[in-house]
Parts: sequence; structure tokens; C-alpha cells
Amino acid sequence: MIITGTIKGIIFQNEENGYTILVLETEGGDTTCVGTLPAVNIGESLELDGEIVINKSYGEQFKFHHAKVVQPKTEDGIVRYLASGLIRGVGRVTAENIVKKFGQDALNIIEFNPSRLTEIRGISEQKALLIAESYIEIKRMQDTIMFLQDYDISSRMAVKIYETYHDKTMERLKTNPYSLVEDVDGIGFITADKIANKLGIPFDSDFRLRAGILHILKEGADKSGHTYMPCSEVYKDVAELLKIDFSDFEEKIEKIIFQMQIDGALKVETINDTEVFMLSKYYYIEKASAKKILSLLSHNVMPKDFSDEISKFEKVNNIELHEQQKQAVLTSLNNGISVITGGPGTGKTTIIKCILSLMRNQRKNTLLLAPTGRAAKRMSESCGFEAKTIHRALEIDFSNPNECFRYNEYNKLTCDCIIVDEVSMVDVVLLNALLKAVKKNCQVVLVGDKDQLPSVGAGNVLADILNSGVVPYVYLTEIYRQAKESLIVLNAHAINEGKMPKIDNKSRDFFFENKHETVDIMNTVVSLVTQRLPKFTNIEPSKIQVLAPMKNGLCGIENLNNVLQQKINPPSPMKTELSTERMIFRLNDKVMQIVNNYEIEWIRYGDDGLIENGEGVFNGDIGTITSVDFHKGEVEVTFEDGRICTYPKNELINLQLAYAMTIHKSQGSEFDVVVIPIIAGTGKILTRNLLYTAVTRAKKIVVLVGSQFYLRRMVENDYTAKRYSSLCWMLKQGEALFSDKFD
Repeated sequence: MIITGTIKGIIFQNEENGYTILVLETEGGDTTCVGTLPAVNIGESLELDGEIVINKSYGEQFKFHHAKVVQPKTEDGIVRYLASGLIRGVGRVTAENIVKKFGQDALNIIEFNPSRLTEIRGISEQKALLIAESYIEIKRMQDTIMFLQDYDISSRMAVKIYETYHDKTMERLKTNPYSLVEDVDGIGFITADKIANKLGIPFDSDFRLRAGILHILKEGADKSGHTYMPCSEVYKDVAELLKIDFSDFEEKIEKIIFQMQIDGALKVETINDTEVFMLSKYYYIEKASAKKILSLLSHNVMPKDFSDEISKFEKVNNIELHEQQKQAVLTSLNNGISVITGGPGTGKTTIIKCILSLMRNQRKNTLLLAPTGRAAKRMSESCGFEAKTIHRALEIDFSNPNECFRYNEYNKLTCDCIIVDEVSMVDVVLLNALLKAVKKNCQVVLVGDKDQLPSVGAGNVLADILNSGVVPYVYLTEIYRQAKESLIVLNAHAINEGKMPKIDNKSRDFFFENKHETVDIMNTVVSLVTQRLPKFTNIEPSKIQVLAPMKNGLCGIENLNNVLQQKINPPSPMKTELSTERMIFRLNDKVMQIVNNYEIEWIRYGDDGLIENGEGVFNGDIGTITSVDFHKGEVEVTFEDGRICTYPKNELINLQLAYAMTIHKSQGSEFDVVVIPIIAGTGKILTRNLLYTAVTRAKKIVVLVGSQFYLRRMVENDYTAKRYSSLCWMLKQGEALFSDKFD
């Protein structure tokens, strides 16, 4: 059954999967329609193929399986379409004048003979051209999106594909759908392969083999943090992905690999006697990072004995630095780049404060940086000096298509010293962006805990720099005097050494709730967060952070967030909320950004009343929903640093509730109170350094909930996932890095 009509209203649309509920005005009256539909707008006309169904809750609906945008046929429909806001330069009055003049032929006039629009008073030749270009662009996009809908591509991704290829989209995809893997972020091999299969592209085509190789390398970077992979592993994974016998295609793949090197898509290197493949992107990023580190090391910083200055700092601050701490200060001040690493309670913050003080005495301008907003805020509070995120310091720049940041190799930061905290979180892409902006004689101090989880992004920055043996570093092992009074600190070090944490019922900051059944663990976590800990600490529930090892299951973050939301921020007639297929976003909810978004705009109100404007919200940023507009499908979030962002409905996919978060997402953050469920799971996930990372996120109180059996398993499990990265190897090459071999 086919019906045709004009969109009168859109009740709900999920931009990610295209599920839509809309009201269609047909000749027979208004009809509620339900189905999968790319992005459409009120005023557009649709042809829907489907059948009438009866919904238990909503009554009669038209459930459609296929849809296409058609030109409105009635004059009233054409007016509404032109006046919908889609066409630049056309409002309600102009739309009515165009239809009054040309009737049902108005759209054909706009597309094929736009010069005739000048016959209408108020439309110049320039405006007529603008209207025609806008109409044609919208029509092409809609045709393309409808074409892509047949291949199970979401409307959001379809728009992204169109913005890459524009009017060449269908031609490009019909020729080589695998080009999506290289050209469009977010499109993987599986999606491209489905399209290719429907289009009849041979399973052994060069396009498919090339895309399979790229897919394996991209997946290795995105999911495992690899910047390279051994050739043997790539071949094995490609054979499994493409379901082919590799020996049948060995000669063909060799030719494809050679061509990919010529094209600049791939690099082949021999690292530690193993032949490896590298995506060119990571090859050049790690090479540039290594070059800059070696360059900073070569700066002639005049060695100086700062003993008197350190003594003065100790006297003014009424403290006594340990010898390791003094050595860390001296190493930082006497080298172009250096590393300070150590666990909790070893005095890293005190060292930063001392370096800051001594740099000021030399009238050197020092910049404090951290990878996340929470880490920067913590650094500011502990050091009494403004700290910024790396992104904010580099300043995102959209005016230059070749550079992501305003500060880069052509426009250096002006500071004399840069101290970067929580370096274990920094991936190689962000490291390279920062190093490019460092001026020649600037001193760089990298501070972090080598035993924390590695970065979410590709690379193994801190470990590679330390393992290279090239960069001077100090490893702090002595626990600071005051920190010895904290069981959090002592137990964190015990866990890191493979020892069971001390459980003391008289403890003030470290507790263990012995539970065996998963449902009991979940209920105890919820009770602790919503009732017991708020009474004990006088901290409100939304400030108590649950850190879970996994996403799924009763004690996974998805379920815990839903349960905690109902307890901490239950529905109320006084609270507006917005539902998506994934979750409900409610006024006052605690939420977190889960991907980097460099383009989203924000405002911030200063203490002086001035308004600051900017762009960019980043993975791990936490905030509170301060406004929900149900009709517009918009959510306003105020982040912890005061940035206020409005999320349209198509951006809500990048938000999640944050009453509970994965331990990986907590990196760089510090919370007053942390609750950690200890549950059964695979040895690759429930590891010692995962538990260590979770415990070290707590500032005042840690509560573990689970059985001692699984706690012991985590403590004894020193499994570390293999991460292939070349920064260490490149640093060891030294001067060879600058030879033609690396170009």
C-alpha cells in the first residue's frame, strides 16, 4: 500500500538509526506514520510504502518500509515546502509570490529556468541564483540520503557521506563503495561491504582487498591503541575478515600493498626485526613527535644547582622535600624535556608547585596543562595556579582547513615552560599537536603515573618515552609523609605490587562490602550512593561517583545509570525530559560527553559578567542538564568549568548519563567518593591496573563492593593488553630519524 502526503509534524526522530514518528497530511486526512526515515523536514512531501497497523498504545498507524521524498503536487504544499526554511532566501511571502506567479510549475522553474524568478518583484538575479542553488543542493542531498537508506545507513551518517562527496556521491559509491572506509570517519568495512555486495562488486576486487587492510589497521588503532601492526597479524586478520584463503591472493595483495605505499596510505617498516604496516597518519605523527622530543633534548639548558632556591621554597611552605622530589625538580629545570612519574602520595603536586615557584623566580612564564577539564581543574586547585586543558591552550581553529589548532608549528605558544599532568591519558595525536606548538627554547615537563591505564586513543606515549631511555626521568617511590595516613594511598600501592588491599573496619577512607550475588552487589552500590554515603559524608548523591569495569550487565554502567537516575533524579511534573531510544535525559541529570566534538559551540559567564564564547566539548567532560526543550528536542548542559552547550537532537547520541562511568572514562579525574563494584569477568578486562586506576581516582573515600575471591583475582591479574606503538623505537633511532630512511 502506498500513500502520499505532506509532513505536517514530526513527533519523534532518532537521527542515529532514522526511526521516525510523523504526521502526514494526505487527501484522506492526517495519518500517523511510523518507520525508518532519513532526516526530513516539515513541509516536505513523502511517498510511503507500507501497511496500516494497530498499536496497543497509540491506535491506528501507517507502518512504512520504504520512503522517498517527492515534489509536493498542490500549490499549498509547494508554498509550505518553499517557506519551510530549507531554501535560502525564501520566506513565507516570497514562497507565496513564487507560487502565485508560476503555480504548480514553480519547482520546475526554480530548478531549470531560475532566471524567470526575476519576474517577481523583490527577486534580483543574484537572489534568483541563490534560491536555485539552494533548492538543487537540497534536492540532491535528499535523493542521495534516500539512496543510502536502502543500504541501512543512518540519516546522520548519510549526511556525512554527502558532505564528503556532494553531487558525486552516488557515482562514487557505485564505482567504489569501499572508498568510504578511507574518506569518511565512522564508516567501517562492514558497512561498505554491505553496499558493495548489493551493488554486485566482486568479492576479490582490489577495492575490497585494499579496504580490508585499511579496516584492520584502523580497528587496531581505534579499539586497541595500535599505531602499527605486524604484517603477519594484518594478513591473518584480513583473511578472516574477507573470508578468503590468503594464499590464493598473496601476489595480488603484494601489488595492492605496493600501490598503497605509492598512494601514501600505508607505510611498511621493520621495527625490532619485525616487518610492520603503519597507517601513514600515525607514521608521520609518531615521527614528528619523536623528532620534536629529540630536538628539545638537544637544547643547551645550562645546568645549575638550585639547592638554595629549593631550600627557600621548603622554608616558605613549611615542608621538607624528599631526595627523590629534589632530584625531580632539578631534572625538570636542567633539561629541555623530562618526565616525573610515580603513584599516589609520592608528592608529584608538591614538585609541580616547586618548579612553578623556581620558574617564576627566573621570570619564566609557565603553562600548566592537563588532558581533561576535570584534571585541569584539579591541577588548578592543588597548585593555586590556573591550569588549562591542552585543547583550550592550543585553541581550536576552524578558519584554517589544514590545522586543527590556532597554535601549531607556524604559530608557537609563547610560554617558557610547559608542565603537563596526567600524561598517561595523552594519546600520540594530542601529544603531536602540543609538541608542534612548543617554541624552540621552551622546557617541557611531563608528569604522570606509569601504572595507570594507557590512553583511550592510539599510542602509548608515557610508556614509550620512559622505555626509550632517551628522556631524563625520575621515578618517585617514596610515599609522602601525610599520604601514609591514607589507606587509599597505601592500598593503591599494595594493589600495584600485586598484594591484597588492607581491609580495616576502623578505616576512615577505604571500605569493603562483602557481597557475592550480582544483584546484591548492584543493590548495595545503589544503597551506598543514594542513602548510606550521603549520610556518612554529607556529600549529595550526584557527587558520589560509581566506577564500573564494564558497560553491560546488572553492575554495568548502562543499568546502574538507569537505576541511579530513578533514585537520584526521579521523574516529576516539574522536570522536563526528552526520550531517545538509548535513554531518558531529564532536567538536573548528571551527564558526560563521550566523544570529542571540536565544533559544538559554548558560552561561559565570567565572574565579571562578561560572556566568553568558544567551541569544543571533549570525551569525558561532565556536566548537568540545566534545560530541556521538548518541542525543539534540545538539551542544555552546563559543564563543571562553566561552559554551557545546547545539544540538538542529532547530537544527543554523544551524551550519556554519568552517575556511573567506566573506569577507562574516569582517567584524569578525581572524585571525593568512589564506589567500585567488583564482579566476575574475563581476565582481559578485570585486571590489576584497572583496579589500581579506579582506586586512585578517589580523593576522600573508596568503597569496594563484591567478593574477596574476585577482588583477589583482579589484584593477581597483571595482564596488560599488547599495544603496538613506534614512538619508543623512533626515539631510540636518534639522529637516524632525520635521514631519508624515514621520509
